[in-house]
Order: sequence, then structure tokens, then C-alpha cells
Amino acid sequence: MRPGPTPVFVDCDTGIDDALALAYLLAEPTVEVVGVGTVFGNTSVELATGNTLGLLELAGRDDIPVAMGAPAPLGEDFEGGARAVHGSDGVGGVGLAPHRLRAAEVGASDLLADLAATHPGRLRVLALGPLTNLARFVHAHPDRVGDIADVTVMGGAFDRNGNVSRVAEANIHNDPRAAAIVFDAPWPVSVVPLDITMRHVLTEREHAELAAIPGALPAVLGRMLHTYLDYYEDAVFEGERQCALHDPLAAVVAASGARIMRVDEPAGIDVATDGDWGRTSRRPGTAAEAVARRRIVLDVDRDAAAVLLEALRAWEWPD
Repeated sequence: MRPGPTPVFVDCDTGIDDALALAYLLAEPTVEVVGVGTVFGNTSVELATGNTLGLLELAGRDDIPVAMGAPAPLGEDFEGGARAVHGSDGVGGVGLAPHRLRAAEVGASDLLADLAATHPGRLRVLALGPLTNLARFVHAHPDRVGDIADVTVMGGAFDRNGNVSRVAEANIHNDPRAAAIVFDAPWPVSVVPLDITMRHVLTEREHAELAAIPGALPAVLGRMLHTYLDYYEDAVFEGERQCALHDPLAAVVAASGARIMRVDEPAGIDVATDGDWGRTSRRPGTAAEAVARRRIVLDVDRDAAAVLLEALRAWEWPD
């Protein structure tokens, strides 16, 4: 008897590339999204929760629980967000507020614990925002950490500059203390850093192809991408109209939608919690010294935009 789809818990700060990643996972037949936790980051946790519920409502997926998580970093206040990148509401002003769906009564870390107990040894975790919810899970449910099959993190910058400071990537920078806890926990972790995500882009032509896919959700994704493309064209790619696919690439890696071609396997991943705040670096030593397997994904055999479009086209989205 063949095993069914791999259960995946998505932890996200639902902005535009998070929405693309979640849509991809909903359409990817090899995985089953069994729960979503939300966190501050691209926007407030309240807006991230509403965006997630609205996206699932458009997709006709009222069966997936969504739990609100951390509103701020461990021991800190949060007054940030990435309005210039994702718009004032996190999704380019398209208005994803749900009409019917509501968040679960439990918090994100508790929902993750419940799902780990339901799918022991099989549940994969995909973290697309700050790692605060996962750090809370490690502290509150240490007995469930071993039930997680693996964790894929979109975050970090190792051999290139960061995107919110010279040395730091946004997700790690937003809560480096939480990242340090997650990277030191005894579960396998694969990190998908800026080193690879900045090489995977969606062009204006591919944007038009996505927007033309039938269904309410692809249409909304196409509309919100205007804001994302505007930012990257002006601030990153110097007039070239394309945008980085950070979270979709991490989702492709988590779903095994592309074969990993090159990785580093250090003894661990260190995170600076003073000085170079949020800087990630390889811990000296060998993979044999790691508390659990640590992988830094540096190359895959497929283009994230191609995988994303292929999955979205193959799915029948509600109107």
C-alpha cells in the first residue's frame, strides 16, 4: 500500500510570496497542508491571519485549520512590517479578509503540537516567516519535537549580503533569538537562504501566465503581484521587472518538487543575537557533530517559477 500525501504544517507571515507558496502547496498532489500557523513579519499577525483565511476561502479549503501565533519577537515589541514590499495589508491591497472562515481557538504552537501527535514521524514543517512560533513550540512541547519529520526554513544569508541589513535576512533578523532555538533543536533542518532564493525569479511574462489561470485565487495572486513586482523592479533589479520567489522556492524544497543538487551540511547554524543582529553563519565542525542533520540548500534542478506555474495550472480552482 502506497503512503498518502505527506502532511505539512505551514508557518507564515502571509505576504505576497507566502500566498504564492501556500497556493503552490494546495495544488501540489504529493503533500497535504494539514494546518497553518501565522506570525508577525511581513505584516501584523492579525493581518497575516486574515490574509491566510481569505486565501483558503478563495481556494475552497475550509478544512484546513489556521491558528494565530506570535505578534512579536521573543521578549521584544514589533512595530515593523514590510509595507514597501508587500503593501499596507501584506498582500498588495487586494483585500483578502475572509467572509466565512475563522481562526482556530488554539495558538499556532499548540496546533503544531496537536498535528505532531496526529502525524508522528511524518509531519513536515515549512517556516516562511520569523521562527517565533517554532521556538515557542520547542519550549512548550519538548516531548513533541521528536515527532516532527523535518523543518524547512526560508531564511538566512551565508555567502551574500542580507536584505534588511548588510548581513541579515528579514525572517532571521525579525527574531534571531527564536532562530537560534530552532536551529539548535534536535530535529532535521533544511535552510533555504537568500543565496539561492535570489536566483529564482518570476518574470513579467510568467506573471501574466499566472494571472490567466482560471479561478478566483490565481486572479487575486495576479493582482497582488503588481505590488511585489513594483518593489523589486525599483529597489532590487534596477529596472528589470521580475521578483524573487523566496517562499515558493522553500515550499518547492519542502514538497520535494525539485531535486536538491548542492548542499552544505555544517555542524550547526549560528545566529548573531548581538552585534551583527540576525547574521547566520556555519558552525565550525563536521556534520557528524550536529545535534541533528543541518542542510543549507544552495542549488536545485528546477526553476521555482516553472514548478509553481505547472502546479497552479494543473489544479481546478473555484471561481
